[in-house]
Amino acid sequence: MSKQSKQSPLGSSFDSFLQDDGLYEEATLAATKRVLAMQIAREMETQNLSKTKMAERMHTSRSALARLLDPDNESVTLQTLDRAARSLGRRIAVALI
Repeated sequence: MSKQSKQSPLGSSFDSFLQDDGLYEEATLAATKRVLAMQIAREMETQNLSKTKMAERMHTSRSALARLLDPDNESVTLQTLDRAARSLGRRIAVALI
């Protein structure tokens, strides 16, 4: 067996690194929020929906929508994410694993 095939995949060792440093859960949650924000923004583009119109659909301010779409803002609630998804005719799925 070659030296490369004996090594664990890069993802596994990075996950282990994050877990060892106590950062895994925080990094996973931040990544999940970023993905959801990107999916919402992409769906807005698909529907040709401006930020102003989206904020109106959500019954919120444009600045609140900007916080939701900001990938670095992790303080967005599930309720806000759900309202955004429903405003686009979509749903959010959450599961315990």
